[in-house]
Amino acid sequence: MAKKPSALPETTDDDSGIAGGLRRLWPLRREKAAPASTELATVPPTANGVAGAILLPSISPAQLHTLFAHALEPATLLSAFADGVAGLPGELRGMGQRLQSAHADGDWARYGRALRQLVDKYIRTIQDEPVAGEAEQLRDLLHHTLALALETLLRDDAVLLPQTHALAGRVKQWRPTQPLDALATELKDLCRQVGLRTHEVSDAQDLMRSLFDLLLENVGELLEDGNWLQDQIAAVRELLAGPLDRTTLEQTRAGLREVIYKQGLLKQGIADSKTAMKDMMVAFVERLDGMASSTGEFHDRISFHAQAIRDSRSIAELGKRMDDILQDTEQLQAQALKARDNLLAARREAEEAEQRVADLEQELQSVSTLVRVDQLTEALNRRGFDELFKRESVRALRSGQTLCLAMLDLDDFRQINAVHGHLGGDAALCHVVAIARATLRGSDAVARFGGEEFVLLLPDTPFLEAMGTLERLRARLSQRPVLHQGLSLAVTFSAGVARWRPGESQDDLLARADRAMYQAKQDGKNRVVAAAD
Repeated sequence: MAKKPSALPETTDDDSGIAGGLRRLWPLRREKAAPASTELATVPPTANGVAGAILLPSISPAQLHTLFAHALEPATLLSAFADGVAGLPGELRGMGQRLQSAHADGDWARYGRALRQLVDKYIRTIQDEPVAGEAEQLRDLLHHTLALALETLLRDDAVLLPQTHALAGRVKQWRPTQPLDALATELKDLCRQVGLRTHEVSDAQDLMRSLFDLLLENVGELLEDGNWLQDQIAAVRELLAGPLDRTTLEQTRAGLREVIYKQGLLKQGIADSKTAMKDMMVAFVERLDGMASSTGEFHDRISFHAQAIRDSRSIAELGKRMDDILQDTEQLQAQALKARDNLLAARREAEEAEQRVADLEQELQSVSTLVRVDQLTEALNRRGFDELFKRESVRALRSGQTLCLAMLDLDDFRQINAVHGHLGGDAALCHVVAIARATLRGSDAVARFGGEEFVLLLPDTPFLEAMGTLERLRARLSQRPVLHQGLSLAVTFSAGVARWRPGESQDDLLARADRAMYQAKQDGKNRVVAAAD
């Protein structure tokens, strides 16, 4: 005799009796367990003796327990299963109703098909709960994040660093069978404190930047207008005003270092020039003193010779006096020529020192202009473009000529860097600037706005002509790929062209061109789109 199955164990709200992914079939939000005496509303038994239950809209764990409590035979067990599925929400309720109908008709083939569809559509696609190995892997990743990343960021924080270290140790000791509530509470509290600390650090950085900017502003007020140091101060202040990234900081630091080096050379050149001028003046004074002494001595000797001539009684004595006079005159003349040569030499040294100072000042002025030029591509940078746009917009407003601007972005530049490396990407950027300069007029300008984004400024250019210029540039770029390390690298760009409206701000004009450029990207890249007026 077959052994009767025992009654199902008491069901609880925590789903502990439902394994793995099957628990996801049951409603996530359940009513509180009803008393054990709760009965299901049923209909009278059918002709084959099987009761057909009509479930409430949402079935509770207690109702499931009541439903399966007396399902000891296959027919009643299948009926209870159908009624249980019909008590679930959504599509599962319709599937349960199909099972109920097939069971009521005794159509076991239809019941089997519905049951197979239930398994294939719902149960087979459910992923099981993470196994212990995955939980341990997540634990190790969390420990790695706390112990390496977060502790490194908090290395200067004497309060949060010990807390992070202690929490990382407790996370490492956690096992999948242990509760997570305490660790979760500590982790949330640590994240909250880190967030507060981050805001404090950010506020402190903003305050330091504002203080530094104020210091630079005060230094700039002390300088004369047009002083080359004004450019350096303006560059640093512009850097402080924008987002700080490593590349921009490195470029600015390199430029300032070169300026400081040139300043040292200029300072030494000025010191050398002062020394040379001083030596020349000292030599001049000494020569004047020597000439005065020689002249005074020569005057005394001439007076002596004159008296001797008056006292002479023979031609022989007169001849000897003439020889003495000529010898003294030649000696004075030699001293005068020597003094003149020394003065001329001192003057040449002073002029050479002065020329060295002028050359250094010119070179320093050239270095100062580097803050307006992108060091990689030698195109204008943002600051250089801002100054040019101010001049050209004023000129266009005064003359009534059309001023056009184009924003272009290289297509798939990240893929170029990934395949050919950063050197290949740099070669592509320089190539685009070179082709642009060969295509544009001398009055046009190209500026690099960062990364792979460029801006072209086209003064005195009608809008249709500006569109044609960008199309020619796009065609030439496609015909002349970059040659990098023996490989041919194709470069394309998407561009947007906008016409400046009199009185329109630079930011608004750039925004319109930028929107057109993104439209070109969405339309398939490697094309030029006109911005809406």
